[in-house]
Amino acid sequence: MARITRRHLMAGTAALLAAGAGGARASGPLLLDWADLVPRGEGQSMDELRTVLGIVEHGELSTGFDQERDASVTTEYNGKRVSLPGFMVPLDYSGSGVTTFLLVPYVGACIHVPPPPPNQIIYVEAVEPYEVVGFFEAITVTGTMATTAVATDLAEIGYVMADAEVEPYE
Repeated sequence: MARITRRHLMAGTAALLAAGAGGARASGPLLLDWADLVPRGEGQSMDELRTVLGIVEHGELSTGFDQERDASVTTEYNGKRVSLPGFMVPLDYSGSGVTTFLLVPYVGACIHVPPPPPNQIIYVEAVEPYEVVGFFEAITVTGTMATTAVATDLAEIGYVMADAEVEPYE
C-alpha cells in the first residue's frame, strides 16, 4: 500500500463529505459489524478468522508480528455515515483526550498481537477529543466512511472514518 500524508487523507475524506454524505446523516447511520467490511463472497480461512478475532494458538507468535496484507476492502460504504463498535488504539492526543486512533475489532490488536488485516482496521479522526477510561474499553464510533489505504508504524489500514463521534459502547 502506498504511504499517504495526513493532507492527502483529509483531502480525500473532505471530497467524500462534499459528495453527499449529509443525506445519510438525516436518516441515521448504518449500523455495521466487522464482517460487513469484508467484501461479499470472500470467505476467510480459519487462520484469518483467528487473526480477526484475536485468537492466538500456543506457540503461534514465535514467527513475529506480521500483518496479513492481501485482504480486500469494500467500497459499499464510501461516503456513508456508519456506526461500528470496537476498540481504540490511540495515535494522537489533544490536551483532553485522543483525537486520532485506529478502530480495531478486538482488544490488543496492533499492540500485543499481530494487527488484523487492513479490511479490519479503520483510521479515525474524531470531531472531539475522547477521554480514554482504559485501554480495554469498548467504544462505538459513528462517522463518514471511506475506503482509503493508510500506512502507519503499527499497521496497514484499509478504511478511514472522518467527522467521527466516539462514545462508550452500550
